[in-house]
Formats: sequence, C-alpha cells, structure tokens
Amino acid sequence: MKKNLLGYTLQRMTDEFVALGQTKYRAKQVFGWLYQKRVMDFSAMTDVSKDFRAVLERDYSLDLPKIHTRQDASDGTIKLLLEMEDGAKVETVLMPYNYGDVICVSSQVGCNMGCAFCASGLHRKTRNLTSAEMMGELLTMNGILDQWGRRVTHIVVMGTGEPFDNYDNVMDFIRIANEQLGLAIGARHITVSTCGLVDGIRKYGHEGIQINLAISLHAPNDEIRNQIMPISRAYPMDALMDAIKDYESNAGRRVTFEYILLAGLNDSLAQADELADLIHHYGVFAYVNLIPYNEVVEKPFKRSSPSAVKAFADRLMRRGINATVRKEFGGDIDAACGQLRSKVVTGDEGK
Repeated sequence: MKKNLLGYTLQRMTDEFVALGQTKYRAKQVFGWLYQKRVMDFSAMTDVSKDFRAVLERDYSLDLPKIHTRQDASDGTIKLLLEMEDGAKVETVLMPYNYGDVICVSSQVGCNMGCAFCASGLHRKTRNLTSAEMMGELLTMNGILDQWGRRVTHIVVMGTGEPFDNYDNVMDFIRIANEQLGLAIGARHITVSTCGLVDGIRKYGHEGIQINLAISLHAPNDEIRNQIMPISRAYPMDALMDAIKDYESNAGRRVTFEYILLAGLNDSLAQADELADLIHHYGVFAYVNLIPYNEVVEKPFKRSSPSAVKAFADRLMRRGINATVRKEFGGDIDAACGQLRSKVVTGDEGK
C-alpha cells in the first residue's frame, strides 16, 4: 500500500527521503509544495526531479477523506462527517470567531472514555486516526474556506476521541500544523483537550512546544466526577491535580479547565465554591471555560438555565478564578460532538 505523505512531519520526511538517496533539502521542497503552495499533485512539483517524482507517485499518496455529510449553520459553523479510506466516519467542525477560524479535530473513530453526557461515547472506539487522517480533516476544511479567501487559524483537538489515547499520531499532526515550513499555525493557537489521562499530561509537559492544554474536568469533586466520567475512577482528583502541577512546572503553561454545566448535578453555587476551593488548594494557575450543555436525545442530562450559568461564572470570578462562558455554535445543526456521526452510524440520518 502507498504511504500517505500527509502524515509525515518534516523530520520524518527528511529521514525517509535521505534514506532514499535524496538530500535533506528535497524534503523541504516537497513539504513546501504541500503546505505553503498547497499543491496536492506530485507531478506539479516542478523543481523536484522527474525521477523522484516518479518514486513519489509510485510509493506515496496524498489522499484526503471524502465529505459524507455537510451541515452549515446560520452562524457560519460548518460540520463535516468525513469518510476515511476504510469507510470509517469522523466529525470535524469549523467555528468562526472574530479572531479567526477554529477547527475542532477528532482523534479517534469512536471513543472509549465513556463520559456519561457525551454523544461521542455512544459508539465505542474502533481505531485511532492516523496523523494523515487528522491532517486530512484540516486540509478538507481549508478547501471549503478557500471560496471565502480564509484558512484555518486555530486548532482544538477536542472532537471525538481521547487525544492522549492516540498520543503519537496527535503530536505528529500538531507538529505538521505548527511547522514554519508547513501550515505555520502558532503553538499558542493549538489546544489539546484530555479527559484526564495522567501519564499523557505528564508526557505532554516535556514536549518543549508551547501548545495549550485543556482538561475536561466537569465536576468539583470525585463523587460527581465518578458518576459522569469513568476515567476518574482510574485517576482520581488528587492524581489529576498532581499531574497538572507537574505539567505547569515543566511546560511553564497554565491549563484550562473545561466544565460542562449540567442542571441539578454540578451547577450550584456551592459547587462553584467547591471548584474554586479545589483550584486554590492545589495552587494551579487554571482558567475555567464554562460550557452550556448541548442536550443529547440518548442522554438524561439537561442544560443549566442561563441564570444558573451566569451565577456560577460570577461566583468563580468573585473567588478570584478567571472564568468565561464558551460561545455557542451550530445551534440549528447537530451541535454536540458526535451527534451527526451517531445519526449516520445508527441509520437515523435525516429523521
């Protein structure tokens, strides 16, 4: 089978091309054609020798996923269900902010983390996505943005899947996106979100790249977190917070806590105080991103009222915790992560 060159970091491409008898510069040429000149045809890479172009055509591919389903929201959000070469389907979403175009990338086909409120977990993980497939998500979205003269400017790896359960492929994808000779998306414009895989958090702190880290917390204590996030039973709050402290020490970066507000479960003022106490107790330099819940038909949870969301945010701010409420996107399409894929996989598309 041909190897998809879109999954190659510049270093990996350099090593492989040198092993084929090429110079290091050859990799920079091809990398530039792909990501700077946006040429997806080996035969059009005119400053690469014909002989090596023939090798590239024979042994490598530049395959992108197919668009299975596209949803466009009135606010400019674009949700794609993409089909990979083996038929696997994953979601990716484009969210237009006033500061740029943010893509939410999936890292796995399905998810094994089992978070009780999440549509992504309705279907178990069947496999990891490759770095080429994740890059395919981004390049496919860039192809759509071309019509408006726009490009993806920010990346959040927050779609279906647990990124640290697919660590190496996720990091290769990020390195390709961040590479100055490639897409040159700044490290501080890239965020990886984990539900709390402690070993991954510690490893991430030693990467030496200023990428953001978000923690899906969603509860102020182990009792509530155990109810909605099975990962908490393996890595309770003490272990998680210790890993975050270790990350902050090694990476020199603050973390963001993502906190979905679920009516009657984790959205009281007492729980806001408990969350503030938790952050102060461990001395982490955390920023809290409060998320109004996108209700999922198959799940029993309800979104908190606007007044409860505001009161929760205000209480955190009064307790000295920097908190904001995430802007909502795609309200008139399948907004929640995993909803569109679940419809298609279960055969309910269009119902």
